[in-house]
Amino acid sequence: MSGATESAPTRKGGGGARAAWLVGAGIFLSRVAGVVREMVFSFYFGNSAVADAWGAALRTPNVIQNLLGEGTLSASFVPVYARFLEEGREEEAGRFAGAALGIVSVVAFGAGLLGLLLAPWIVETLYPLWTEEKQALTVRLIRILFPMAAVLAVSAWALGILNSHRRFFVSYVAPVLWNLAMVTALVTFGTVLGWNAQGRDADLAAALALGALAGGALQFAVMLPWVVPVLRHFRLSVSRRVAGVRDALRAFIPVVAARGVVNVSGLLDIVLAGLLVDGAVSMLRYGQTLYLLPISLFAMSIAASELPELSRSGAGNLEAAGDRVRRALERISFLLIPSALAYLTLGDVFVAALLERGEFDRPDTVAVYAVLGAYTLGIARSSRSRVLSSAFYALRDTGTPARVAYLRVAASLAIGVALMFPLDRVEVDGLRLGAVGLALGASAGAWLESVLLHRRLNRALGPHRPGAGRVRRITTAALAAAALGITAKATLGSVLPARSGLAAQLLGPESPFTWPLVAAGTATVFGVSYLAITSALGVGVPLSKVLRRSEPS
Repeated sequence: MSGATESAPTRKGGGGARAAWLVGAGIFLSRVAGVVREMVFSFYFGNSAVADAWGAALRTPNVIQNLLGEGTLSASFVPVYARFLEEGREEEAGRFAGAALGIVSVVAFGAGLLGLLLAPWIVETLYPLWTEEKQALTVRLIRILFPMAAVLAVSAWALGILNSHRRFFVSYVAPVLWNLAMVTALVTFGTVLGWNAQGRDADLAAALALGALAGGALQFAVMLPWVVPVLRHFRLSVSRRVAGVRDALRAFIPVVAARGVVNVSGLLDIVLAGLLVDGAVSMLRYGQTLYLLPISLFAMSIAASELPELSRSGAGNLEAAGDRVRRALERISFLLIPSALAYLTLGDVFVAALLERGEFDRPDTVAVYAVLGAYTLGIARSSRSRVLSSAFYALRDTGTPARVAYLRVAASLAIGVALMFPLDRVEVDGLRLGAVGLALGASAGAWLESVLLHRRLNRALGPHRPGAGRVRRITTAALAAAALGITAKATLGSVLPARSGLAAQLLGPESPFTWPLVAAGTATVFGVSYLAITSALGVGVPLSKVLRRSEPS
C-alpha cells in the first residue's frame, strides 16, 4: 500500500484509522459514567421494591429510544447519508438529514405523549401483581421518562450525522452528561437534602427521573455545536419525497421490526421478573449493566466505525468487505473472549467492588454475580452479532438480521421461562435466583443468532470467519490468565468462595477500599497475563491495532 493510499482516510475523514479508538474512548467514558451511576443508585436503593419500580419505569419507555435510536438509524439512515456524501451530493445529503430529523421527531414525541397518557394502563397491565404503592410509583416515574426517551431517540439522529462525517468521539461521549445529571440528582436530593435519611425513597426516585430527563436534553444539546457546521443545505421537513427517504424507510421498517421484537423481549424479561419476589427486576438490571460494559466498549466501537466504511464499499467489492468483517471479528475475539472469562471467574469481586455498599449487601452481590455469570455465557456471541448485522446493513439487507432476531427472541423467551421458575426456588439469604433463568435464556438466544447470521452472511459475502487456530490460541491464553486471576483472588480475597485474604488484612474487612483493591489486583494479574501469553503464542496485538478500524486493502 502506498503512502498516498494510507493517508487518504485521514485527509478525508479526519483520522480514519482512529475511528474505532474514538468510538471506544467515547463509549468507555459514557459506560464508566453509567457504572458510577449504578454504584450511586445501589447505595441508595439496593435490591428493593423502589429499585424494581425504577428498573421497570426506565425499561418501558426505553423501547421508543431503542426502536428509533442509534441502532435503527445506523442501519437505515447512515448508509444513505454516507453514500450521498461519498458521491459529493451534499445538497441531497442536507435535505435528507432534515427529513430524517423531522420524521424521527414526530414519531418519537408522538409515542412519548401516548405513553405518558397511557402510563396507568401500561403499568397495571404489565405488572399486575405489584402492590398499589409500587404501581403508583412506577406510573409516576414512567410519566417523566417517556419524554426523556423521545429526546434520546432524537439525539440518535445527531449521532448518525456525526458518525457519517467520521466525527465519532463527541457523539459517544455525550451520554456522560445523561449519567452525570442522574448522579447529581441522587447526591443532591439523597444526601445534601437528606431524603435518604428521611426514608423518602419514592421521592428520591422521582428526582432521579427528572435528572434523567434533564440529562437527555443535555446529551442532545452538547452534540449540536458539532452537528451544525457539517450540515449543508439542511431543511427540516417530514416529506417522503426527499431523495433517499424512501430508501431509508424501506430499510427502516424491517430494522424497527427486528429491534421491536428484541426490545419487546427485553421488556418481557422485566415483566417476567416482576412476577418474582421484590429485587428480581433490579438484579436483572445490575447484571445487564455490567454485561453490556465490554460489549459497548469493544463490539459497538468496532461495529459502529466499520458500518460507514462497509456502506461506502457496498456490494461492489465483496472480497474486501469479507476481509474487513473477518478482521473486525478477530479483534472482537481478542477482546471479548477474555472479558467473558474474567467475568465468569472474577465477577464476584467486580460486583462487590462496584456495588456492595449502603443498601446493597453481600447476598445482593452473590445474586447479581449469578445473573452476570449467566449473561456472560453469551457475551462473545452477542458481540459478534453486532458486526455481522452491520455487514448485512451495509449490503442493504436489513431483512436477514430481522428474521434472525425473531428466532433469537423466541428461543430466549422459551428457555428463559422454562428455567426461571425452577431457579426461583433457589434462595440466597432471602434473594431468589429466578432472574438467572432469564439471563441464561438471553445467552442461548445470542448463540443462536450468531450461528444463523454467520451461515447467512457466508452465502451473501463469502468467507469471513476469523481463523480457527487464532481463536483457539486466544481462548488458551484467556484460560491461562483466568487461572492466574483465580490464584490472585484466592490470595487477596473472594466472595465465592467466601475467603478473607490479604486485602482485608491490610485494610480491614469493613474498609470500603478492600473490595476495590481486590478487584484491581485480580484484574491486573488477569490482564497482564493475558497480554503476555497471547504475545508468546503469536496472537498478541498491540492495543493501538486492536481497536483501530481496518484499512482498505
